Amino acid sequence: MMGKTIGLLLIAFALCQLSRGERDWWENGNFYQIYPRSFKDSNGDGIGDLIGILEKLDYVKDIGMNGVWLSPIFQSPMADFGYDISDYTKVQPEYGTSEDLLALIDKAHSLGLHLILDFVPNHTSDEHEWFQRSIANDSYYRDFYIWHDGVINATTGKRQPPSNWISQFRYSAWEWNEQRQQYYLHQFGVKQPDLNYRNPNVVEEMNNVLRYWLARGIDGFRIDAVPFLFEADIDPATGTYPDEPVIADTSSCPDPDDWCHLNHIYTNSLPEIFNIVYQWRKVVDEWKREHNTDTKVLLTEAYTSFENLMRMYGDGVHNGSHIPFNFEMMAELNNKSTASDYDYYVRHWLDNMPAGVYANWVLGNHDNPRLASRFGAQRADLMNIFLQTLPGIAVTYNGEEYGLEDGYVSWEESVDPQACNADPSTYLKYSRDPERTPFLWDNTKNAGFSTADRTWLPVGQSYETNNIEAQYAADNSHLKIFKTLTKLRKSEPAFTDGDYKSAVGDGWLAYARKASSGSPHIVIVNIGDSKVTLNFNELFDNISANLEVVTSSLQSGLANGQSVDASAFEAQPYNGYVLRVKSEE
Repeated sequence: MMGKTIGLLLIAFALCQLSRGERDWWENGNFYQIYPRSFKDSNGDGIGDLIGILEKLDYVKDIGMNGVWLSPIFQSPMADFGYDISDYTKVQPEYGTSEDLLALIDKAHSLGLHLILDFVPNHTSDEHEWFQRSIANDSYYRDFYIWHDGVINATTGKRQPPSNWISQFRYSAWEWNEQRQQYYLHQFGVKQPDLNYRNPNVVEEMNNVLRYWLARGIDGFRIDAVPFLFEADIDPATGTYPDEPVIADTSSCPDPDDWCHLNHIYTNSLPEIFNIVYQWRKVVDEWKREHNTDTKVLLTEAYTSFENLMRMYGDGVHNGSHIPFNFEMMAELNNKSTASDYDYYVRHWLDNMPAGVYANWVLGNHDNPRLASRFGAQRADLMNIFLQTLPGIAVTYNGEEYGLEDGYVSWEESVDPQACNADPSTYLKYSRDPERTPFLWDNTKNAGFSTADRTWLPVGQSYETNNIEAQYAADNSHLKIFKTLTKLRKSEPAFTDGDYKSAVGDGWLAYARKASSGSPHIVIVNIGDSKVTLNFNELFDNISANLEVVTSSLQSGLANGQSVDASAFEAQPYNGYVLRVKSEE
């Protein structure tokens, strides 16, 4: 018997949302992240823009999305490609105009899509008016940022930074400003000074940024780098900031200039961050109530502890993030992970999230290698099947719906500051350029992304036969599989309302999704390199012998609608499957 050779783990979750009646637009939704610089260039300058996105918005609707999140488009010197904002109320000219953004909002709404902006509140550009006025000691803006005189080195007699804090982009997080004769804090690039959230005027100014865009029809915000919003305050006994301890095992990060060399107990995930998130939730909830609009959602980015992610939802008194991005799988799963690892991270979130909220699943974004590169191209469909068939909200990074892999970007072509702060021998360890290369629309020049002779990043891969146009034309493709999955999530009660019951074996994970109505479905992901034969009647109760294939990996050899044997189903290596339980005939 299979039970003698394969350890099974069975668990079912009653999802809290089952009794909540009709869902809001974002609940159980599909969110699509667009990296604007690389999506579609409409004017031939080699850089993607808002009109390019507008021109392709029908595609986004066609692949089954509910919400569209744009990576930063605000005015910026582009030292960190939009994460250094010089004006939160203006569009970066190379992306277009405010009128273009309003047209994009209108187009999205006409298609039933909701548009979400990237909100970068931890820091501004050093070219922002607030920072320039802070440098000049303007009375209102003087304390908008973190400033300090520094300390005198007892040995050398020279002035030095007030603490050993390190930037995410390497080296000291303190930079001397000659005009003000003080150091300012920058937890990211030198041109990205940190705002001071202990100043209530900063808090209110950022609240007003949200209100400004809500008034123009934006449907929500993805909030960047939440754990960095607060740092330890000055120690009154010493008049300076406390040094952070070096990590216990420096062999994992031996370079003292690297962010990972320190344990960030004074600069990351301080308790105060949650109250700011709760305040922002209050702003968007009040807007919905006062203006009788659709729900305005908050999506929060926080690479932090699991306990902190749960607190992002709320504290039992205050509501927090609608979607605190679940990065557990993205951070912990790789092409060496076991099927038990996959199941663990599903159950871990579902079993621990507060009542009355929705789970969410994020497998990729603009800061991490693409799914097909991270897990292997042969698992591209498997990973999308996994993402789209879990209970809750799915987030897809543009390109991963059709199996796009990382593009190659040479040292000479690199533009990511994390890479440029390294060297030719190590830059690929730090670079985020490969996952940001242009979208492959067709087989024309630059894959249809741009007519320019040079694009901001090279296309970086072959596109002549693998592109969106070709995948639409094919009898079957990664893209068509993805579209089947998104349709399934919207139409089948098993995926809109169903519970999750799993069985794990050596290299494979199977789970049943079943609701009070509609047909039960079974999902199998065989992440291993060996074929397995599964008897679903042993794994799950009350499974009919009649199963049919809804969709499966491109290389599975099975046709949609094909009948399969529930008692002896063969799952091929690196393949994912969605099977529907047919009624007894």
